[in-house]
Amino acid sequence: MTAAVTITAPAKLTLGLRISGVRADGYHLIDAEMVTLALHDTLTIAPGATGITADGPHALGVPLDATNLVAAALVRTGREAAVHIHKLIPHGGGLGGGSSNAAAVLRWAGWDDLVDAAGIGADVPFCVVGGRARVRGIGEIVEPLPFEALDITLVIPPLRVATPAAYRAWDELGGPHADGGNDLEPAALALVPGLAGWRDRITEAAGSRPTLAGSGATWFLRGRHPTLVEALPDATVVLTSTVRHHE
Repeated sequence: MTAAVTITAPAKLTLGLRISGVRADGYHLIDAEMVTLALHDTLTIAPGATGITADGPHALGVPLDATNLVAAALVRTGREAAVHIHKLIPHGGGLGGGSSNAAAVLRWAGWDDLVDAAGIGADVPFCVVGGRARVRGIGEIVEPLPFEALDITLVIPPLRVATPAAYRAWDELGGPHADGGNDLEPAALALVPGLAGWRDRITEAAGSRPTLAGSGATWFLRGRHPTLVEALPDATVVLTSTVRHHE
């Protein structure tokens, strides 16, 4: 049996998101800026075995069956392996944890077909490439951009926003373009009104208005805001930074 390997799977952050259209098949076309964060999961991949397991502070709620994107990535590559995920990326916060895990499997398998990767999930192609990039199409067009070192403060409230539902809400609202640089923010707020309260609490505690990360539920601020850890004890607050590469 081939020896197990360990691969990091970094979180991604969507700094800005414009929706540029809707295809005939209903998929939305995006024009986004995404960056890789130091915050990451760790995957241990053991070829020749099977099964998905998880541990870590954010393992609760992670699917361990065929619905996990890791399983989809293994199917795409025709590989068989047992994968253990050590979860440090909060589950369901819109930080691409599942997509990053799938992309880690694709990188392990030497699979770099971004169009095919988009068939697993819209964030998977960027997570395969990593760094900083402009992402267009339905996620399959990834144009690397010069690296920018940024400190980032993430605030993940105890809320969940389903991305497909956010896009449907965007359609129902008539396709608004938001002033803050994230076209999905009005849709997410309409779908999960409690997000607005978190935005206001963060603004009051930090003295600056946060931006919603993609469809949410994560809010983020540029810079380090360590006082938010104590000011928002009922949220997960992560101080992180952008990184150039996956590992």
